[in-house]
Amino acid sequence: MHARRVKIEVTGGEGNKLTVIFQGKINRSKVLQVLDFVELLGGMPVVQEKKTLSDLSKFDKLRNLVERKFPVGWFTSQEVMIAYEDAFSEPIGLSTVSTYLSRLASRGFLSRGGSLVERKYKIRRAIQRERSPIEP
Repeated sequence: MHARRVKIEVTGGEGNKLTVIFQGKINRSKVLQVLDFVELLGGMPVVQEKKTLSDLSKFDKLRNLVERKFPVGWFTSQEVMIAYEDAFSEPIGLSTVSTYLSRLASRGFLSRGGSLVERKYKIRRAIQRERSPIEP
């Protein structure tokens, strides 16, 4: 059996070119890890959604905010609430934020840790690409 080979080339907006060649036993999980790495380096273009912010639900706004503002590391619902109100200039209750983060965790988009009083969340990057779009 031949060794498989995947070559990913990405050209950034400034003309920088990133080439990643992966050869050997390749499965979906490994390819997704390479794509996550490329994305972390800023090499993949951001796909613009056709919807405007006003068309999105609070849940979708919060999910997109978490992806943009908290791509790595742990965060709290309080931090998300403050970031949401700053980004969208509209109030959102802490209980609403907590509920939405809990839903995202139960759907596999976020990891959850800590006690009930000191709950923290983190994006699960490898899982994120494998799941279909999250709906409220």
